[in-house]
Amino acid sequence: MRRVLVTRPEPGAAHTAGRLRQLGFEPLVLPLSETKPSVVDMATVPEGAAAVAVTSASAVRHAPSGLIERLALLPCHAVGERTAAAARIAGFRTVEAGPGDATALADGIAPVLAGTALVYLCGHERFPAFEERLTAAGVQVWSVETYDTVALDPPDEAVHALLGGARADALLLYSAKAAQAAGRLYRRADLAPWLADAAVLSLSRRIAAVFAAACPGHRGTMQVAPRPDEDALLALLRPGS
Repeated sequence: MRRVLVTRPEPGAAHTAGRLRQLGFEPLVLPLSETKPSVVDMATVPEGAAAVAVTSASAVRHAPSGLIERLALLPCHAVGERTAAAARIAGFRTVEAGPGDATALADGIAPVLAGTALVYLCGHERFPAFEERLTAAGVQVWSVETYDTVALDPPDEAVHALLGGARADALLLYSAKAAQAAGRLYRRADLAPWLADAAVLSLSRRIAAVFAAACPGHRGTMQVAPRPDEDALLALLRPGS
């Protein structure tokens, strides 16, 4: 059985671990980042928006209840099914799930929202393409940051306890912050022998580049998911991928 390190924060890590077990892998949950709510100034949230967009489940999970109540009746465009489910749980009445890719979501909703204002619930660190494409199409995007992501650096003892005296076969990276933290892990002399052979699988080229910069001496296998979603990432674990 291949042993896979899951570096994403909870509650997503537990979800991924369950999927890995179903696929016949042994998940090793080692969050290398966590999300924390940001202070939202309600006065900065515009009146008269036509819709809401969400490209991360964390954005609605960390949004203050007063903000959700204020926006709940607007159509909510979510990047994919998982984020759509989180938006419904948070209280949005009308939620449409997108194709799973932020730029594709922007291209899909831009023709409908051109000339109107959109509230974008997001994190402090995010890909700029979503906002750039909508703005270019004539949509006024109001970005409301509801959370931030911080890197975690677990002690060597905790990592050794998780590994249980056996090497990891693969490591999944979902964010730039986790990639930075993973690079630091790989550089630790006491951990390097147990991680050096693990394939590094990244959700995007940007995340892979961050890891490569954080760990320039890494010589193991590195792969990038063809699409920025978990199905594509986990598919890299299959033989021949």
